[in-house]
Amino acid sequence: MNRMKRILFLLTLLPVISISCKNSADKYFDSEMSASISITNPLEVAYEDALIEIDINSLFKDSIAGAVDSFILVLDSVIYPFQLNDNNKDGNPDVLLFVSGFQPGERKDFTFLKPAEYEAPVFEKRTQAEISVKVGGEWQERKYIGGTFQNIKYLRVPPEHTDHSFYIRYEGPGWESDRVGYRFYLDWRNAVDIFGKMVDTMVLQDVGQDGFDSYHEPAPWGMDILKVGNSLGLGSIGIWHDDKANRVAVTDSIKCKIVQNGPVQSMIKTKYYGWQAGSTKTNLKSLLSIHAGSRMTKHRLYLSEQVDNICTGIVKHDQAEKILPDGEPGEWTYIATYGIQSLADDNLGMAIFYKPENLAELSEDEDSHVVVLKPEENELEYYFTAAWENEKEGIKNIDEFREYLETTVTKLNNPLLVR
Repeated sequence: MNRMKRILFLLTLLPVISISCKNSADKYFDSEMSASISITNPLEVAYEDALIEIDINSLFKDSIAGAVDSFILVLDSVIYPFQLNDNNKDGNPDVLLFVSGFQPGERKDFTFLKPAEYEAPVFEKRTQAEISVKVGGEWQERKYIGGTFQNIKYLRVPPEHTDHSFYIRYEGPGWESDRVGYRFYLDWRNAVDIFGKMVDTMVLQDVGQDGFDSYHEPAPWGMDILKVGNSLGLGSIGIWHDDKANRVAVTDSIKCKIVQNGPVQSMIKTKYYGWQAGSTKTNLKSLLSIHAGSRMTKHRLYLSEQVDNICTGIVKHDQAEKILPDGEPGEWTYIATYGIQSLADDNLGMAIFYKPENLAELSEDEDSHVVVLKPEENELEYYFTAAWENEKEGIKNIDEFREYLETTVTKLNNPLLVR
């Protein structure tokens, strides 16, 4: 995929010598190593939590960029929540992440600096990713007997593992924001499911601890709200073959890693080796990420072979209305459903956001509304989202959901201006 097409924000970042902070923290913030970041909302639409992603190497010379783990982000003389990621895995942070709200047309000026006195800040955790497996027990054929759950960062899925092996807590990795949670089945099903949340705190660490599938019943935090069955669930990966969506079912091996588990963004990387995608055998890398304040999961795919009929989609439900946008699409568009389709028999909205330039066709099979996509240079990205009426300050009806869809696609088509 063309690198420029993947840049979410226009970056023209100007280093400065110092900043002036007009409060009692002046001395603390004095710095000769700092950079200014000016961000403008070009829309007449407000943002509540917009993700800002900055390439640190664009801010400083290499000699400084390698030492930013002792830097802070400042807005109006106050330390602002942020996250540093080491995406190129060289041991030094290379990406600065933070979220911020913006009024229509508003501009904000942030400063990223090395303070005169440094104490590692602690920020509220607004995202989470985890995978939890049993240890201390043993495999008996394809069931794991005994043991207790323990969170790990990396898993090579054992050959014994299948659905209902009682080995992985809630049967796969999970990720969440303060809005919603998701999981996918780390076995032959490889489908994405939804955890509806009634709270804005992190909950996955407790899900499935009091019984293998207790999360199917209502709890103070929420519950599993989607019946996936043989469908694509929400946003699952598949191949459109013989007029049917076929999930990632046949592979040689699978590895899964928690890449990020931070206050601003969390990410899961899964590698499927030897996926039999129709008539093609390919290796597939999946990156699932979510950021604070968002219902949206970003899904990026990388394939070793060209496959022109990758698909994703949404489970079909008799009581849900399919929603398509009005008018001509921009760089991004969507397909969505809304109605009484949750396991709690209440309103649930689901959507896929994709680029029309990647679209091969919109179709369906017995179980799913299907979006068939053609990767560009073996790479593809799309978003999926869920809005449950019982979430805190949730979307309550189809009109509110339509407004959310249109506002979201407008923001995707008109990103913030970062200078």
